[in-house]
Amino acid sequence: MYAVVTTGGKQYRVEAGSELIIERLAEEPGASITFDRVLLIGDGDAVTIGSPTVDGASVSGTVLAEELGPKLIIFKFKQKVKYRRTRGHRQHLTRVRIDEIDTGTKKSRKADAAAEPDATASSATDAPAKPARTRKAAAKPKAKAEAKADTAESDAPAKPATRRRSPAKKADKAAAEE
Repeated sequence: MYAVVTTGGKQYRVEAGSELIIERLAEEPGASITFDRVLLIGDGDAVTIGSPTVDGASVSGTVLAEELGPKLIIFKFKQKVKYRRTRGHRQHLTRVRIDEIDTGTKKSRKADAAAEPDATASSATDAPAKPARTRKAAAKPKAKAEAKADTAESDAPAKPATRRRSPAKKADKAAAEE
C-alpha cells in the first residue's frame, strides 16, 4: 500500500516503513506527526484519488532528526567592474519515518467503473449529440500549374507578349524620333 501526501509545497509518494526527507517541521525528534493532506491511496490495483484530498485518509509518522541539505553556492559576477559576491546556503530539512497509512471510506475509481459499466454506457447514449460543424472549409489556393492551365483554357484572348528593351536601346530610339 502506498500514498501520495503533500507537505511543504511538495508531493511525496510514501509507503509504511519508508523514510522521507521533507522541508523543516517545528517538531522535536521522536514526536509523532500526522499528514492529513493525502492526495492518493494505492493498494494493488485499487487506487483512490481525492478531489483534492481523500476524505478520512491520513498518514502517520515519527520525526527522526533534523538535517541540513546539500551546500549550494551562489556566485554573482559582473564583467569589467570587479564585482564578485559569493554566498552559500544549506536548507533545513526533517527526516521522517512513515509508520502507518490510514485509508478513508471512499471507493477507488477502478472499482466504481467495474461495478457500473452499464450506467456509463447508457448515460453516453442519453446525452444530446454535438451539433454538426457549420463552418465550411476555406477554399484552398490553386497550385501555380493549375492556375496557368485554367487561364490558358479560358476564352479570353491572350495578352500579347511585350519585349523589354535595354536602357541603351531606349536612348537610341528617343534620339531617332527627334
